[in-house]
Amino acid sequence: MRRRHLPILAALAACSASNAPRTAWAQPAWPSRPIRIIVTFPPGGSSDIVARVLAEALSARLPQRVLVENKPGAGGTLGAAYVASQPADGLTLMLSNTAPIVTSPPIYASIPYDPVTSFTHIAYLGATPLVVVVNPRLVPATDLAGLVAWIKAQRVPPGYGSSGAGSVAHIFGEAFTKRTGAELTHVPYRGSAPMQADLLGGAIPLSFDTLPQNVENIRAGRLRAIAITAPARQEMAPEVPTTAEGGYPGLVAENWLGLAAPAGLPAAIAARLHTETLAALETPLMTARILEHGIAVRPMSQADFTSFVAEEVRVVGGAVRALGLTAQ
Repeated sequence: MRRRHLPILAALAACSASNAPRTAWAQPAWPSRPIRIIVTFPPGGSSDIVARVLAEALSARLPQRVLVENKPGAGGTLGAAYVASQPADGLTLMLSNTAPIVTSPPIYASIPYDPVTSFTHIAYLGATPLVVVVNPRLVPATDLAGLVAWIKAQRVPPGYGSSGAGSVAHIFGEAFTKRTGAELTHVPYRGSAPMQADLLGGAIPLSFDTLPQNVENIRAGRLRAIAITAPARQEMAPEVPTTAEGGYPGLVAENWLGLAAPAGLPAAIAARLHTETLAALETPLMTARILEHGIAVRPMSQADFTSFVAEEVRVVGGAVRALGLTAQ
């Protein structure tokens, strides 16, 4: 009986051996479909601009197209929650930044994700400072001291615009109020574009916003830059003094940008995305566009970026909690 079964076993073994390569061959190569980068703010802001340039550069390096999709709301937390809930297959990514990862979670109730552990933090892209900017038709001040004096002279606390509750601009605005004693009212918007439209139209007298979004209007005289929230003056607006030069050292803020995916992303895909993203940052297209928008590129390893995020959440997020802010 055993001898009779030998040819059958041999045939089965041969069949299994011949099928093994075909099974491996049938595994789809990554990426098998177009990749989406979710931007947690509306079109037109720094995150959106960087995401679209990055998508273009990555599309040229990967076998599938990389598309951008905007999912704004609640200080970036709606888009972040969406990404955290997606399969960890490397096909849904997030243009992460300070707001949904660091500054928004402490002020919103029931955030359905952990900013550190709910994501695979893939690559750090860079950072950009904020600019204190006013409508010159409404605010006569030309420097930080003059702005503080003007605010204190108003009967009703003036409104300042930000790109949303929990944004870096919102947190900086609250820190500005506490540091200077100049009382302001926060006016949150769904992104920089609608906020800037109201600032230009005179609905609000001032805002705290990323520098690149305001440079054109500053140069045209439609807006007046009062101070940069960076330790040093910026190449794209060298005439604008820092907050330290304006008499408030330590009153600094920046919005960092990165690339993330849902937690559990396979290490091989994370490594490939990290490598391709760093390579994309060095292409002439991205170099020119990023410098054009005042973003300081600081490449770091994936492990360092993950540690950076955890430290930002601990230190900056802790400082936000200490302010006792809540989103309305």
